[in-house]
Amino acid sequence: VQLQASGGGLAQPGGSLRLSCAASGFIFSLNDMGWYRQAPGNQRELVALVTGGGSTNYADSVKGRFTISRDNIRRRVYLQMNNVKPEDTAIYSCNVFINSRNYWGKGTQVTVSS
Repeated sequence: VQLQASGGGLAQPGGSLRLSCAASGFIFSLNDMGWYRQAPGNQRELVALVTGGGSTNYADSVKGRFTISRDNIRRRVYLQMNNVKPEDTAIYSCNVFINSRNYWGKGTQVTVSS
């Protein structure tokens, strides 16, 4: 299983970023995919989840601002981040849980600052 996140960077408050995660090594369309983030000094937290069937769940802190989506043909999961805030600053990683094991990709840094 391999997961590779990309698309992070610097954004101003109120701006947008789009993260992408490329997946390989498993049956992508059958598995739930998640985006997590970890800020310095904080525990890793779930930001958004999309099931194999396309249902979505979001952390309360990002509802209405972030959108998770997936492309089963391209084997990618996306996180559209709109109206970002300084508190969104963190390392963002994509995740899949298969056979009782969590797999994590190398994260991408998102920094929101003016």
